[in-house]
Amino acid sequence: MARQLRAEQTRATILGAAADLFDRHGYESTSLSEIVAHAGVTKGALYFHFAAKEDLANAIMEIQSRTSRRLATDLDGRGYTALEALMRLTFGMARLCEEGPVLRAGLRLATGGVPVRPPLPHPFTEWREIASSRLLAAVGQSDVHPDIDIDSVAHTLVCSIVGTRVVGGTLEPAARQPRRLAGMWYILIRGMVPVTRRARYLTLVARLERDTGGV
Repeated sequence: MARQLRAEQTRATILGAAADLFDRHGYESTSLSEIVAHAGVTKGALYFHFAAKEDLANAIMEIQSRTSRRLATDLDGRGYTALEALMRLTFGMARLCEEGPVLRAGLRLATGGVPVRPPLPHPFTEWREIASSRLLAAVGQSDVHPDIDIDSVAHTLVCSIVGTRVVGGTLEPAARQPRRLAGMWYILIRGMVPVTRRARYLTLVARLERDTGGV
């Protein structure tokens, strides 16, 4: 049992080191030797867990996928409306991105064209599907106009989140991300939420931005 625990800890250390380097320098610019040095392990330890750099990338994207699905499922079980659950999901993922490098690395891998191995879906495809299902439910709850193009809004939502992260990460401090995310939601809410429901969700955006630590 102790040996298994040490192996799991070593694997987690290697993944954390790889994620940190992928996030800061990119996938192509990071070598296995650099990951070994950054993790403080031997090459033998790395190859015991991961046969190639592609395995590390895939493991990071698997963690990203599990995290987003787990958070979405947790929010669905808390009695929120579908739109509120979707909004909380976006701010929750933004918060988790700041708590460690793995989710940030997953996004950089996704935007960098690193292949995703089936059956794991591409992160953007998975996020669009999550958004589409919540938006469809929100239409049924009368929180979103019934005539909106759900696929188009879901696509725009994912593009906006990814774009905000990529552009903001280059030009602004990380603490600015919740403010940018809130700005995106202000625009979307005014465009797709009926006037009678709008005030509730605009107020929610401000609260989520504050709770996430926006400046």
